[in-house]
Amino acid sequence: MRDVERLTNSSQTTGAWIGLRSINERDIKEWHWSLPGEKYNPTECEPGCAPEWATNDGRKQPSNEGVNPENCVVMYIPLKKWYDVHCSLKRKFICYNETGEQKYFVIDEPELNWLQAQSYCREHHTDLVSGLENINSVEFNDQQSCPDSSNPDKLLWIGLFREIWSWSDGKNFSFRHWDLDSFKDVASKTCAMTTSNGKWSSDICTDQKPFYCYDDKVILINESKTWDEALTYCRENHHDLVSITDSHQQRWVQERAKMADTEFVWLGMRYTCTMDLWLWVIDRLVCYHNWAQDNMDEQCGMAGVMERDGEWYTKADHKKFHFICAK
Repeated sequence: MRDVERLTNSSQTTGAWIGLRSINERDIKEWHWSLPGEKYNPTECEPGCAPEWATNDGRKQPSNEGVNPENCVVMYIPLKKWYDVHCSLKRKFICYNETGEQKYFVIDEPELNWLQAQSYCREHHTDLVSGLENINSVEFNDQQSCPDSSNPDKLLWIGLFREIWSWSDGKNFSFRHWDLDSFKDVASKTCAMTTSNGKWSSDICTDQKPFYCYDDKVILINESKTWDEALTYCRENHHDLVSITDSHQQRWVQERAKMADTEFVWLGMRYTCTMDLWLWVIDRLVCYHNWAQDNMDEQCGMAGVMERDGEWYTKADHKKFHFICAK
């Protein structure tokens, strides 16, 4: 949302391309929960397999049958089994509340497609019900939280979906900000653009429009230097050794670290013996951190490094590694 707000406040907010594009649905293997941070972990079997998927009529779900791809999931409430269906179908759905006495709400009216249901739950509750811990909970399965047995339609949307949109820089973030009034999930419109209200729509990729570029403001230097040498190089040629003060900056630096030829890269962080604490070169305390477990060595002459997987370690500052500068 911080990125969205920055784009909305810029001079060009309407009809500009962003780096999101629909990809080949048949190549998708991974399912995701709508609730951010909730991981989908199927049992070790076929791709997409989990005991919650239905197997009636000898057909294993998810089946992805028919002309239209089946990228969204309904649950058959009496048996707690899942079916993949086309996301444009209109269904009742189950919302989840993160706070409050009641956590689960079956929404009978109006019936909505999956994307509309997700938007409704996020506006009025927290999200579509997501995660096995919620779906298998006693409260969820309580009769008051499920449709009445007399209800003939027992197939309800849950927050499981197969992602068909991908960011051009390869990042795996599931954040979406669609404008449901203008977004058309059709085969010909597979690239995302901004709209006047800051939300997103889609259009034909070959159309010519203005577009947004982004610069992560960090640069990997593929030269092995000690920490002091790296600090001097960054200050003479760029701005400084990189400092990381939130998860947003961690994301950018981590992407650069993956391209280093050394196992670690220097960060702009050093242990100060006189004050007995870690400091960034911008004179800020290390509040946000991503230390590997049991790898914070508080000794004189130690500086911070990032491994290619993004975790932080301490190394003697006379060792030589590649490093990342802030531009």
